[in-house]
Amino acid sequence: MGLFFALLGAAISVLFASIGSAIGVGMAGEAAAGVVTETPEKFGKVLLLQLLPGTQGIYGLLVSVLVLIQIGILGTPTDVSFSQGLLYLAACLPMGFVGLWSAIRQARAAVAGIGIVSKKPDQMGKAMIFPAMVETYALLALLVSVLSVLNISNLDV
Repeated sequence: MGLFFALLGAAISVLFASIGSAIGVGMAGEAAAGVVTETPEKFGKVLLLQLLPGTQGIYGLLVSVLVLIQIGILGTPTDVSFSQGLLYLAACLPMGFVGLWSAIRQARAAVAGIGIVSKKPDQMGKAMIFPAMVETYALLALLVSVLSVLNISNLDV
């Protein structure tokens, strides 16, 4: 049963964070496509803004891979107790849920930034700051999940 819960955690981490990123990149891509239709030379700038919500999916994948390594699916096989499995599940929840939520919120900020760039391309730096602030919380969730996953095997449970 421990292995099941650990795999469930890995799946939640990558699944939820990737869903958020897919939604977010899609939202920002729609806004970017509108800008590029009118002014194709702004493609590079709006592409950078579109890509920002995609990082959460990468973070979710990283947490999942770390879990798979820790439990021996990738690497050396290990026994996973029931309590360890639950701990892996719990460790993956921050990245999964914060990844889902922050990617969508970051996309909204990126769409606003794309609006800034469409009217004032020289304000690209300011347009990047707004979605980058949302990234902070995805990074915090990544940090908590990674530190938790890497230290579960050190616990005596």
